[in-house]
Amino acid sequence: MSVIEGKIKSTIFYNDTNGFLVALFRVSKSDDKNLLKKTITITGNILDLKMETLTVLNGEFINHEKFGKQFKFDSYEYIIPSESDDIVEFLSSSFIKGCGKATAKKIVDVYGNKAIDIIKENKYALDNIDGMNESKRDKIYDAIINYSKSSDLILKLKNMGFSIEEAGKIYLKYKGDLEDIINNNIYLLNDIVDFKRLDNIFLNNYKDKLDKRRVKACLIETMKYISINKGDIYYDRSLIYEVLGNLYSIHIDSDIFNNYLKELEEEQLIVVENERYYLQNNYEDEIKIAELLKKIDNKKITKNNYDLEISALENKLNITYNDDQKKAITNALNNNITIIFGGPGTGKTTIINAIVKLYIKQNHLNELGIIESIALLAPTGRASKKMSLATSLGASTIHRFLKWNKDTNSFGINENYRNPQKLIIVDEVSMIDNSLFASLLKGINSYVKLVLVGDINQLPAVGPGLVLNDLINSDLFSYIPLNLIYRQSDNSYIPYLAREIKNKELSEKFITKKDDYNFLPCNNEDIIKTITSIIKAGIEKGYDENNLQVLVPIYKGENGIDNLNKILQDIFNKETSKSIEYGDITYKNNDKVLQLVNDTDNNVFNGDIGFIIDIKTIYLPRKKEIIVIDFDGNIVNYEKKDLNNIRHAYAISIHKSQGSEFDHVIMPITFQYGQMLYNKLLYTGVSRAKKSLILVGDPKAFYKGINNEYGNSRLTTLKEKIIEIFNT
Repeated sequence: MSVIEGKIKSTIFYNDTNGFLVALFRVSKSDDKNLLKKTITITGNILDLKMETLTVLNGEFINHEKFGKQFKFDSYEYIIPSESDDIVEFLSSSFIKGCGKATAKKIVDVYGNKAIDIIKENKYALDNIDGMNESKRDKIYDAIINYSKSSDLILKLKNMGFSIEEAGKIYLKYKGDLEDIINNNIYLLNDIVDFKRLDNIFLNNYKDKLDKRRVKACLIETMKYISINKGDIYYDRSLIYEVLGNLYSIHIDSDIFNNYLKELEEEQLIVVENERYYLQNNYEDEIKIAELLKKIDNKKITKNNYDLEISALENKLNITYNDDQKKAITNALNNNITIIFGGPGTGKTTIINAIVKLYIKQNHLNELGIIESIALLAPTGRASKKMSLATSLGASTIHRFLKWNKDTNSFGINENYRNPQKLIIVDEVSMIDNSLFASLLKGINSYVKLVLVGDINQLPAVGPGLVLNDLINSDLFSYIPLNLIYRQSDNSYIPYLAREIKNKELSEKFITKKDDYNFLPCNNEDIIKTITSIIKAGIEKGYDENNLQVLVPIYKGENGIDNLNKILQDIFNKETSKSIEYGDITYKNNDKVLQLVNDTDNNVFNGDIGFIIDIKTIYLPRKKEIIVIDFDGNIVNYEKKDLNNIRHAYAISIHKSQGSEFDHVIMPITFQYGQMLYNKLLYTGVSRAKKSLILVGDPKAFYKGINNEYGNSRLTTLKEKIIEIFNT
């Protein structure tokens, strides 16, 4: 590691968002005498860029393939000058407002090399300077303090253990409040820095694991942990205490524990109601959902008979709706809030199409009117695309509809700026958690017709809550269950197997080959060999990774997703010319990949599947490797650092498959998956298959999984809140 001192003379490139800098730097001090008074190229991150300022850089020289020798720094510090001439130059620079060169010389004449330190300690020392007045004194003092504060705070953060990138982000967000946060409670930085890392930094600096600030922060994090892992909206006091001890080794007296909970309640970070403990935002989400649903439900509507219109649509589309489907279509058009629930093969998508077409006809909507009046939404990109294909209209993810900003984790569409659509149909509602549903209701008007479509037997939302179940169980909304299954053929079985799983009434048929289904029994050790044989046979018949999907409950282990992806990559993708290493994963050109997070800027969302179409290196403004991925025609560029947002998709988790359908699905079944082999997970996996499903493994494990109710209950009070608010 080398240290150099000097000034940034000019910038070649500067990104004011992340502080990445390429610049020319004039060296004034260095252990290497050959560098003195030389101008070199430097590269690194500086958030509070100051030109012509004495700066110390810590880093090392590297040889760039295209731009040659550069000094790459990983930390920096602005230095207040200590020599008389330098102090005069500094005080009379553009950084110090109100102090010209004549005044700067007078200050140095009086206080010498200690001038700046003396002024920082006592601004009234400037009153001793000839010609000084109160206004000028305050301007000079404030400018010196503000100049030094940013670099002091960033340096302090770095010395505490934050990276320079973290320190820069923290400074940009908090600035004026940062000194107070550093001195009093760094846990307030949890929106920028991962809690576990923040906790380690706190312990490294303060040592006391029972420090009140830490215990209260860990209490909040404990409640978040329970919500994330169990999906609960509220918690029992004893569970909070137990998990707090297990996660953070915090064991405190019961009275102290109660006092801290009371303080968190007074600070409006938690809510306590009927011995139930809520995070403030979870409690408010339930109240807001109930209030906004009541506003929508209270709007008066005119009810019509749609028998003739439905009959005409049947003739036009050459389709016959059953009685439940007709009821669902009519109720959706005649009610403010309608819930349509059904398993695979019951025609949910068909009903959505009918509702849309009749609404367009009823309201005489042209193309622009359709856009302004109808919104088709789903929690995932693939689910929204399925709606779009079914209706020949545009559809969107909820996050995109609400204009989600990933940097601030906030929505541009909200209570203050709502979207205007009058018919809103939301599919895959079982995947929507309380927070997202509350945000959706805030972003739409109370005059809408809201149609909620889903399947309560699928996996619940990743986030806390059971929105669809609670709405149905409140018994306050028009609710139409769809029970009739439409066969693909007389010997089709997939939707019936899904129903048997749901009802825990598995028939002996599950081991018998059908037109669209097969169970291939084998030992754990033979699962991968069997899957690869199936896939190789499929490839010979013309199938490929576009229509073959392996779904797996867990990532680790011999039969887990990670290992399967390595093996399947070698089968599906023989590409060798272009590749990139990321940790222990090799991504190759033509690889099938899965998006793991929502990215509204690039219109790509959690669960979207794409293909790598190019891997290349660019050199301006700096050298970086680019991975180009095609998500159904949406081309997105990734830098190497962004590859934590994707993973291979030859095998994916059943959780990530929700909201998607695949022509041909292969699912391994083994006792090795433990508790993760459970009813709702198996139901969800089976119901992803459109044309064929092959189960591979142990039939006994499959049977046991169907009767495993793991993860089936969540603690929520949304149903209670809805009933209470609707009755007031």
